[in-house]
Amino acid sequence: MGSERRQITRYNMRTSLRFRAINLPSDESEHFTEVINISRGGFFFASSAPLQVGMPIDCTLRMPAEVTGSDPQETHCTARVVHVRNEPYGDGRIGFGAEIEKYNTP
Repeated sequence: MGSERRQITRYNMRTSLRFRAINLPSDESEHFTEVINISRGGFFFASSAPLQVGMPIDCTLRMPAEVTGSDPQETHCTARVVHVRNEPYGDGRIGFGAEIEKYNTP
């Protein structure tokens, strides 16, 4: 069966992501990057932000039509870092997996 635990379809597509760590006084800035893959339940992205597993993040991202089932839409949500992939991307960034915990309405 392998190690795949996801039950929601994940799409390998890039889309914009803006986020900030919640309750991290050493880094209160907004970070801009892009999602590398995405589903209704979470996403994977690369960043140089000092994130760790368990950290909550406040996010705004563009959900593609494949995920929404209709038109692409700007989505504001709260997510939690669930895994870190420490292999660098060549520019100092590392990979983070985030699980969406709550969709926020504007």
